Amino acid sequence: MIARRLEPLLPIVGVIGLLAIWAAAVHGGLVDPILLPPPKAAFAALWEGLNGGKLGNDFLRTAERTLWATAIAAVIAIPLGIVLGSSEKIYRSLEFVIDFFRSTPASAMFPLFLVLFGVGDETKISVAAFGAILVILFNVAYGVMNARKTRLLAAKVMGASRLRVLFDVMLLESLPQTFVGLRNGVSLALVIIVVAEMFIGSQDGLGHSVFAAQQLFDRPRMYAAVFAAGALGYGLNLLFLLIERRFVHWSGK
Repeated sequence: MIARRLEPLLPIVGVIGLLAIWAAAVHGGLVDPILLPPPKAAFAALWEGLNGGKLGNDFLRTAERTLWATAIAAVIAIPLGIVLGSSEKIYRSLEFVIDFFRSTPASAMFPLFLVLFGVGDETKISVAAFGAILVILFNVAYGVMNARKTRLLAAKVMGASRLRVLFDVMLLESLPQTFVGLRNGVSLALVIIVVAEMFIGSQDGLGHSVFAAQQLFDRPRMYAAVFAAGALGYGLNLLFLLIERRFVHWSGK
């Protein structure tokens, strides 16, 4: 009975273990405190930065850019994924092109988007959306292609039009896989946004905060920004997971 009550606390065990190893490594002299400050210093910088410091604004700016990129990617990728997944001929004809760009690191596209949009939020958001589109697109198409045939046949037998089968059956059937794509897409978008903030003339954002602190050798503030980025990624993934459980509660039934 006690073991069951303690089960929700299991994820904390890993966090405590990591902090303990970190503290032991610093205080035991295994690493230079200048390069890896003790956990207390890093979390003090995190608290100071979020509690009225610049880090709070950087956190919000990165979150805003990431959500914009993910929203743009979803609007483009979900309809295209449904169309591609519903037609094997269309999918096969475009598979190489899509897979080629999906395999191309999004960071390699920075120069192209800089030429198109210049230095600004448009470039950061568009590159992140580009990377997220391909991840979401493949997942949606895969979900449509693996829709349960019995439900498709039942809809056709009942006289449903092709368009209605596409959106009323295939779309719903693909939702579980679509949310997998959205979670992967938002994680990839965050990575690209942070990298873009570090190297594409940004004046704010968590990537800029990490880079600026590293240049000033302010290690506690650098690790605080890294922790904030990790917390943002975890929070966004959890948000999409909660939305999925709310609207796709029938998955697998």
